[in-house]
Amino acid sequence: MAQGTPEETAAAALDAAPVWDGHNDVPIQLRARFDNVINDFDFADTLVTAEGDRKAMHSDLVRLARGKVGAQFWSVYVSASLPEAEAVQMTLEQIDVTKRLIARNPRGLELALTADDVEAAVAEGRIASLLGMEGGHSIGNSLAVLRQMYDLGARYMTLTHGKTLDWADSATDAPRHDGLNAFGMDVVREMNRIGMLVDLSHVSAPAMRDALDVARAPVIFSHSGAQAINGHARNVPDDVLARLPLNGGIVMVVALPSYVTEDLRQYSANRAGEEVRLKALYPGQPDQVEALLAKWDAENRAPVSTVSDMADHIDHIREVAGIDHIGIGGDYDGMPTGPVGMEDVSGYPELFVELARRGYSQADLEKISMRNMLRVLREAEAYAASQTGTAAIEYPAGKPRDEGA
Repeated sequence: MAQGTPEETAAAALDAAPVWDGHNDVPIQLRARFDNVINDFDFADTLVTAEGDRKAMHSDLVRLARGKVGAQFWSVYVSASLPEAEAVQMTLEQIDVTKRLIARNPRGLELALTADDVEAAVAEGRIASLLGMEGGHSIGNSLAVLRQMYDLGARYMTLTHGKTLDWADSATDAPRHDGLNAFGMDVVREMNRIGMLVDLSHVSAPAMRDALDVARAPVIFSHSGAQAINGHARNVPDDVLARLPLNGGIVMVVALPSYVTEDLRQYSANRAGEEVRLKALYPGQPDQVEALLAKWDAENRAPVSTVSDMADHIDHIREVAGIDHIGIGGDYDGMPTGPVGMEDVSGYPELFVELARRGYSQADLEKISMRNMLRVLREAEAYAASQTGTAAIEYPAGKPRDEGA
């Protein structure tokens, strides 16, 4: 069949395989805005959540439908700065509020625990809703807690968030282990054994490599870009991308502008440097610093992040890793805005039209939108099934996990 216009190709792809998004931070918005009190919360339309300087949420049922989202990993994120016991408790509370949100919206959302569940929900016209833990601090250094989080429905865990842990180095904190230590490698093994996806967004490049050395099931990057396009440490270097075909893993490309657009990353660094310079020049004179920084802002306009910039990451990942290793992981409701044209979850079709303009076929687009992620989850489930009868990895209760290299 001849390919139609880019708009027709994108629409056909998203009808056949709606977007499976790797990361959405609605759960932490529910905590920050409503203290997880949601019995009167209307998820059909959240544009009314704008208040004062706080912008409206990026996600609701109306805009998710407009964005052709068919499956969603909801992030049960909690701050990596919390003491471990508090982090575990708060993660449980975020799992609870997310499940309650799903249950309160049965016409739009359906809890999914398996790849079959995802396909069934999509066939019924509901958004398959999966849970992902953003940061290994959520397990409190305990494989027992990890296993119980899986039993509660968590289907991936990002090994770190913004801080280095006792067992894993973060991309945005000082390293302590040159990647993963011995316990960190056992975390990956145990996640593979039980069928929980290993998410390598936020981890250091050495930790990515260590995880790939250990992993026997496909890994994911739930919301990351290509470091060759934007040099942020949160993005994936080419040598790691090149290993994905052997592992079977996937990079779900992020929409956060400072991870997407290199000019914007450089601008942000320059502005931060200027602020530090002004504070050093005018100590104890905050009004002077504020006035001069405002003058700098007026003379140095921030670059704009675009849908085309995001497509550049997809092009690069296709070139290095191949079409079978690309997905979408917006990070909506975890950032101020997406790129122009993709400011919220309704904008995904714009990206797919841009990709179609660049020559991606309908089959290519279906892989990126959903089919690659569906394969990854099925392969993780198959590996876990092959481990039935394999004993759990055990550590003595209450012992530190920062030993080993």
